[in-house]
Amino acid sequence: MTDRTVIIGGGIAGLATAIRLAPLPVTLLAGAPLSTGAATVWAQGGVAAAIGGDDQPAFHARDTLDAGAGIGDRLIAQSVAAEAPGAIAWLERLGTAFDRDAAGRLVLGLEAAHCRRRIVHAGGDGTGRAILAALITAARATSSITLFEDARAQSLIRDRNGNIAGIMMRQGGTVDYVAARAVVLATGGIGGLYVHTTNPLGAIGSGLKMAACAGAVMRDMEFVQFHPTAVDLGRDPMPLATEAMRGEGAELINDRGARFMTDIPGAELAPRDVVARAIWRELALGRRVYLDARAIANFATRFPSVTALCRALGLDPATAPIPVRPAAHYHMGGVKVDRRGRSSIAGLWACGEVAATGLHGANRLASNSLLEALVFAKWIALDIGQLAAGKPGGPVMLPNPVIERSQNPAIRAQMEQNLGVARDARGIAEAIATFAGDEAATVGLLIAASAWHRRESRGGHFRSDYPTAKPEFASSRDVTLDQARALATELGADAPMARRQ
Repeated sequence: MTDRTVIIGGGIAGLATAIRLAPLPVTLLAGAPLSTGAATVWAQGGVAAAIGGDDQPAFHARDTLDAGAGIGDRLIAQSVAAEAPGAIAWLERLGTAFDRDAAGRLVLGLEAAHCRRRIVHAGGDGTGRAILAALITAARATSSITLFEDARAQSLIRDRNGNIAGIMMRQGGTVDYVAARAVVLATGGIGGLYVHTTNPLGAIGSGLKMAACAGAVMRDMEFVQFHPTAVDLGRDPMPLATEAMRGEGAELINDRGARFMTDIPGAELAPRDVVARAIWRELALGRRVYLDARAIANFATRFPSVTALCRALGLDPATAPIPVRPAAHYHMGGVKVDRRGRSSIAGLWACGEVAATGLHGANRLASNSLLEALVFAKWIALDIGQLAAGKPGGPVMLPNPVIERSQNPAIRAQMEQNLGVARDARGIAEAIATFAGDEAATVGLLIAASAWHRRESRGGHFRSDYPTAKPEFASSRDVTLDQARALATELGADAPMARRQ
C-alpha cells in the first residue's frame, strides 16, 4: 500500500498539514491556483493566542466555551488554547511577519467576546493573506510535497474493508485514481450556498458532500455563523468589515442614526450571533444598518484592506458609515473528528472549517478558526506519521456523484430564506422537501435535517418558534446522510409534522 497522504485543499489547513507531515510524501490538491481559491486569504481577523502579560490559555479556553453556548468540548478548548502560542511561533519561523510595536512586542488586538487583547495580526487586516503567503512559500520549498493546482477531488475511494484507499481526481479533462494510505479533507466551508456570504463562491461544502456520501458521521451541521458586518455595497461574495473595527470603537447605527446595541450586554462586542440577530431585526423592520468607524484615528493605516475595498466601491469609511448586513461566514458543523482529527471512516481525517472538532460549539469565537486549523494540522500530521503500513483491501469506487462546483441560485435562495439567521419548522420542512433527492443539495439537506431536530435556539442556530435554549439540547448532535434522507421521507409521508413540531 502506498505511504502517500493526499490532502484536499490549498488553504491554511491543507498547507499547514502538508508542511507538518514532511518528510513523509504528500500530494496536495488545490481547486484553484494557490492563494486565489482559499478563504484564508480573505481572513481580516487574526489568530487568537494568550501571549499577553495579563492573559493565559485558561482565559482563552473559557472565552471559547462561553461563545460556544454550552456545547463546546472543554478538553479540546483547553488543549487548543494551550497550543496557540506555539502556533504563532511556528508561523514566525516560516516567515510570517506579525505586527509589532516600536519596542518589538507583538501588537495584540481585541475582538468580540474575548476578555483580553490576544488577537495577533499581520499587515493589519491582511492576516490571512500574510499567513497564506508564508505557507505557500514553505510548501513549494518542501520536496516531499507534490502540488496539483486547478485539480479537484471528485470522490473518496474505499477498499473492501471499508477503509479509505485514495481518491478520484479530475485535472483538466483527465480523471485519475490517486492511491493513498491517508486522506485529509481541508476543503473549507459552505458560505457559497447562501445568497449573502463572505466566503469564496466555491465554498459549497464539497468536502462535506464527499465525506457524507462515503458514509462519514457529521456533527453540529445546523450551526452556521453569520458575520454581522458584511459590507452591503452590491458585491457577491460580500467583502468583510472586520470585527476588529468594533474592537477599536466602531459603532452600529441604523438609518435614523440610532445605536441599537446599547441595551444588549456587550453592545457591539457581543458574540457574533447576538450582533447578527440584532442587525437582522433592524433589516426586518425595513431599516438599513451601518458600521460607523469615523471616530477611529488613522483608520486607513490600521485597516488598509477595508479602506481599499470601500473606496473601490465609492465610499470612504473615514468620512462615511459603511452599510452592513449579516452574511454566511463560518460553519461550526462538519465532519465529526476526534482530537487526532480522525473521522468515523478509517483513513480519513478532516482539518479546518470542514471539520467539527468540538472547539467552536454552537458559535465560533472570533479569530479561533485559523488557530484551530494550525493546531489540528499539527495533531493530524503526528497521527498520520505514527500509522503502520497496511495491506490494501482492493479499491472499490463508491457510487458518489460528481461534486457540483457551480453556484445554484435555487439552492442559495432556499438556504437564505429558510436556513438563514432565523428559522422555523415550516421553513426548515420546506428546505428538506426541496433538497430531498437533489444530489447538488446534499449539504443543504444535512443542515436542514439537523436544524429540524434542534428545537431550541442556541448560538448560530436561532429558531423563532423555539426562541430560547433548552437544557435537553445542551450537547452536539450527529447525523449521517442516510438519516437525513430518512427524515425527508418521513416528512414527505406526513406533511402535517411541520405544523405539529
